[in-house]
Amino acid sequence: MVQSYLLRIYNEEHRFIEQKKRQSFFCRFFAQVHTGEIKKMMKILKIIRIFLFLFGIAGFGGFFMPVVRRRILNVGNAAGIIICACIVLYSLFMPTVHKMLRVLWQRMIGKILLSILAAGVVLGVILVVIMTTLMIKAAGTPAVPNATVVVLGCKVYGERPSIALEERLKAALAYLNANPDSACIVSGGQGADETISEAECMYLYLVKNGIASKRIYKEDQSTTTRENLAFSYEIIKEQGLNEQIAIATNNYHEYRAGKVAEGLGLEYGAVSGETALWLLPTYYARELLAILYEWVF
Repeated sequence: MVQSYLLRIYNEEHRFIEQKKRQSFFCRFFAQVHTGEIKKMMKILKIIRIFLFLFGIAGFGGFFMPVVRRRILNVGNAAGIIICACIVLYSLFMPTVHKMLRVLWQRMIGKILLSILAAGVVLGVILVVIMTTLMIKAAGTPAVPNATVVVLGCKVYGERPSIALEERLKAALAYLNANPDSACIVSGGQGADETISEAECMYLYLVKNGIASKRIYKEDQSTTTRENLAFSYEIIKEQGLNEQIAIATNNYHEYRAGKVAEGLGLEYGAVSGETALWLLPTYYARELLAILYEWVF
């Protein structure tokens, strides 16, 4: 009987020891899994930080390059420079920023502010995608044969067109050569720092490149895209020109110009000029803001 009792105690102790061993094994296993997940997450965060840092630096350089090369600073690259600088700072101080956000989230006002911020970012991304899609679609809208070409003005330096304006003129030149019955309106006034009007500069460029002067009409009073098209439309009516127009401007600008033409009741197509790669981020960002302004106001 004593032996039976001792054997039972031994078996119970043995089971207890085995149970503890199993528990210890599972604890170690889950601890290792948890540690592994943490390490994996840290690696992912490190990759994200590096990506954001490089993206921010590249973006900053892309938006700042026009300032260095041609002293071009507008709302487009100013906004881009600020946003990219914020991305770089966020990548460098991500743990601190996350800690501050967690503290802010503990308060009701913090939850409200962060929710509004998050909703704003999501809405902004959606709007950028929509506007970009519309810009691409508009740039690909073909112009009918022998339409009246309206070249929209842009910055000039002396008698020399800016890079953006020259791309518009190249596109117009190609269309005019392919459509010999087309007339052309060069539209653009004279800025305070310009020695001749944009219209005069464009006229000289086209004549120099073989377009007969009698095919070209100058509109030299406009200062905005809306005025470009409205004043050009007056010339079209006065001269009895084809009211089907081909808008010669940079690819990113075709959508907004087309909406203005549509508002004037004009049938239009696009004669799109390319945009230099180093200028594209600046003018693309500016155009996004300009489209948003047109939509809101």
